[in-house]
Amino acid sequence: MHILLVEDDLLLADGLQNALRRAGFAVNYVTSGHLALQACRFDVPDIVILDLGLPDMDGLDVLRQLHRAAGRPLVLVLTARDTTDDKVTGLDLGADDYMAKPFEMPELLARLRALERRISSAQSSELVVGAVRLDMNTHEVSVDGRPVDLPRREFMLLKTLMENPGRIQSRQSLEARLYSWGEEISSNSIEVHIHHLRRKISADFIRTIRGVGYTVRKP
Repeated sequence: MHILLVEDDLLLADGLQNALRRAGFAVNYVTSGHLALQACRFDVPDIVILDLGLPDMDGLDVLRQLHRAAGRPLVLVLTARDTTDDKVTGLDLGADDYMAKPFEMPELLARLRALERRISSAQSSELVVGAVRLDMNTHEVSVDGRPVDLPRREFMLLKTLMENPGRIQSRQSLEARLYSWGEEISSNSIEVHIHHLRRKISADFIRTIRGVGYTVRKP
């Protein structure tokens, strides 16, 4: 799950990024509304965590523009504006959830997991390619009915490939779904994850297109 954090409080943003990454999310971070809109045009995240008190523009204007965008992300507003009128305005303008500061991290993670399930339900909760079945609600994978245990990044890599069977995806595009901007990534990280998936699932389920990328075979 790919999250864009929009927050101008550097200390809070640093703590949030660390907590979200420990929870298994890929997190990118910007400090202003214009940078948030630019980032979403370049690479639409799954969820935006949006502060409303931004230095360059009102977060509600960011929310309006995100709500009108094609293929828009889900938006969780995280702000010090905590009156009922503030919450109603944010939700009416397209926020998918609204949390007031100060907040408890376990509650934020629970709300993000709920939004993650909402995305999975909208896409259909199961992906099936040949003998491989992936359930996005329960994060379970099976091969011919045999359960396969995958860590989160292997699960997300397999999900990304299975969402578009037959489509070749470059190593760079796969890295963007699994890692945050600036996160230290070894040169063969995707290859290592692919190796593990082949060992656990099937040696020929994921095909390497030399010099281009990877794809899963259509049945």
